[in-house]
Amino acid sequence: MEHAVTAPSRGPHPEPPAEAEGREPEAAEDRPAAGPGAPGETPAAEDGEVRTADEDGGDNGDGGREAGQLSEAQAELAAQRELRAKIAQRKAERAGPVAAGERLSGSAAELLAAVRAVERGEKSGSAFYPAAARPAGTAPPPRVSGPRPAPEAPAVVAGPGPAPEAVAAVRAVLARGRASEESAPAVVEALGERAAAVLQEDPWRLLAVPGVVPDQADSFAQALLAGDCGPGDPRRTAALIVRELERAALRGDTAVPSSAVLAALAARSVPDAGEALERAVSDGVVLAFPTDPADPSGPAGAAREGHAAPAGEEGTEDPDGGEEAPTGPVLLSLDRYALAEESLADGLARVARSGPDTRWESVAEPTELTRALASHGLVLHTGGEAARAEPVALAGAARSLGLTAVVAVHSEQAARALGPDAVTVAALLSGAAGPGRDEDGAWALDLLVVLDAPRLGVEPAAVLVESLPDGARLVLGGDPGQLGPAGAGDVFTDLLASGVCPRIASRIPDPGPVGELVSGIGVGELNRVEAPGKEVVIVPVRDAGEAVHRTVQLVADSIPRAIGVPADRTQVITVAHHGSAGTRALNTALKARLNPGPGRFGGYDPGDRIAYTPAPGRTLPGTVVSAEAAGLRLDCEGTAVTVAKDRVGATLRHGWALTAHQAAALRWPAAVVVLPGDAVDMLSRPWVYTAFGRAERHLSVVHGAEAALPAAVATIPAVPRTTRLRSLLTALLSDSGGQEA
Repeated sequence: MEHAVTAPSRGPHPEPPAEAEGREPEAAEDRPAAGPGAPGETPAAEDGEVRTADEDGGDNGDGGREAGQLSEAQAELAAQRELRAKIAQRKAERAGPVAAGERLSGSAAELLAAVRAVERGEKSGSAFYPAAARPAGTAPPPRVSGPRPAPEAPAVVAGPGPAPEAVAAVRAVLARGRASEESAPAVVEALGERAAAVLQEDPWRLLAVPGVVPDQADSFAQALLAGDCGPGDPRRTAALIVRELERAALRGDTAVPSSAVLAALAARSVPDAGEALERAVSDGVVLAFPTDPADPSGPAGAAREGHAAPAGEEGTEDPDGGEEAPTGPVLLSLDRYALAEESLADGLARVARSGPDTRWESVAEPTELTRALASHGLVLHTGGEAARAEPVALAGAARSLGLTAVVAVHSEQAARALGPDAVTVAALLSGAAGPGRDEDGAWALDLLVVLDAPRLGVEPAAVLVESLPDGARLVLGGDPGQLGPAGAGDVFTDLLASGVCPRIASRIPDPGPVGELVSGIGVGELNRVEAPGKEVVIVPVRDAGEAVHRTVQLVADSIPRAIGVPADRTQVITVAHHGSAGTRALNTALKARLNPGPGRFGGYDPGDRIAYTPAPGRTLPGTVVSAEAAGLRLDCEGTAVTVAKDRVGATLRHGWALTAHQAAALRWPAAVVVLPGDAVDMLSRPWVYTAFGRAERHLSVVHGAEAALPAAVATIPAVPRTTRLRSLLTALLSDSGGQEA
């Protein structure tokens, strides 16, 4: 038996956080721990920093394991998986299906065959970490053939809490493992109703609970197993590997170089990291893929610290006694993301190969977009805010031809601005809006236009594309200069870089001084612009305290008086949640000035502006209306929402001040961007571009960053994400060639 794991202290053990490009790390002192060592309430997940438990007991998300959000997020994921399975069956029954990876050969083809085995159910890639079951009473989205109106009834965000008997059983197991029993509800939320049995079989599954760090899980396992465990226990290794890949997903990566995982295992005293990783791959805990050296999104081209490509890894023997695995860099991926990328590549190839459609030649006033769609099923459209009018007009042209066209955006605000024919991506996927689905799960439409496409992560993009019927056209439009999606993947960037489909670059500039300023930032230049109507105002400050004071003054007095924009239509955007000029400090000061009150309802009062996160990666701005027995009533820009009492802490924050990721898909008449001097290390060109671009008429910049601001705009681009989509698309569609207009 290997030596037992040394029992650590029971408190959190901070490590360097896994920071994402543009995602604001929380300070350790700002985050309440939620693990067995230190139970606490978990704050709301933020849009763009979809959080899970980080090493310091905080939460920086994984899109659904937040204790307060788990039931809703897991229900949505389970419904999407069921829908994807139905669509996959339909695709398999087609004549001449497009097979992702059909151009691969040798070891790459063998690895792809292993992925397909997981997809067909012949081998489970989630044997250690199965998806949580759909909560009781949650049905999959219905599939209808006709249009479906949006529901009128207020949405009550409340799922049944954990079953008392399940919580009691987990409490007993936690007590035996000398862990905090107060964490039992969170454990059941994370692991399901069988959590007690799961922990007894595999104590390291505790790492799936928000706030738990590896040292705490080791201590729990040693106590529960009476010391009959060691640092090389396969269960421990599997949990650590999955944890490393989940952390990478927070940065936006769908895959991780094996060298990074090996280093993480070695840092956790795993005796033979290479052998442990081979075992995890053979058991289906993770999937392994060779890399394309020419793909800059892979490890060979990645520049992210800690993700440099290995110089070359020695081949290892196949666990089944076959040939040695390929030498060179290897990418590791959880089946969740590997299969999503495979499915997305398959679907995009199917759409791109749909062939010419002469109906588009009948448009009364042809444009670059209509001419591209006449020959290609998949088209990209790039441009700023004003350029959105072009793909919207394209949808109108389609309707004039008798075609069914849908425009999907990422926020209710944008959908409302575009008119009754626009829907949100979330409503389209859930079936709450849009054309509805046929019996096979496909939408009854001829053209789908998705605006704000840079916000698409790989999983929702896969579901969108899989839902398109044969012959439908797909237009993805957006501004490539903005911050990337909240979830794993970088679909729009990968498509642009792959060159496998036409790209139409809009020539419509964003108007006014704000548009001129933002356009310059997009090309790395922070220019001085003429603003005769005070459209752009720079407010220099010396420290964070002055930044907060001047921000409150601008929102409450200066902008309403000089510009005519009321405080409730002015949005404050800052770099981080923590810090002396982060969202917490700014929201406290703004509430005290604009809507003072005792916060009797879970910290909120009627009239408070809020940021509501119904699902990871989505933020809806709104206002508190009242409190009632069912929970806190909100008005989210005309949509009535009721948040159950036990969900308030997990889904709500005050919303006078937001981060750039939260605000990315939204715009306001006036915006105040706060750049405190203590946050300059977090600035980048995409962050500045996104934050400044949230203003429609007026932009005030509370500027304490000095020379760091122009330096960030000129020299700090987006951090590349490690994905496989680009190489998959290139292999599938390289003979089609890309076109750029």
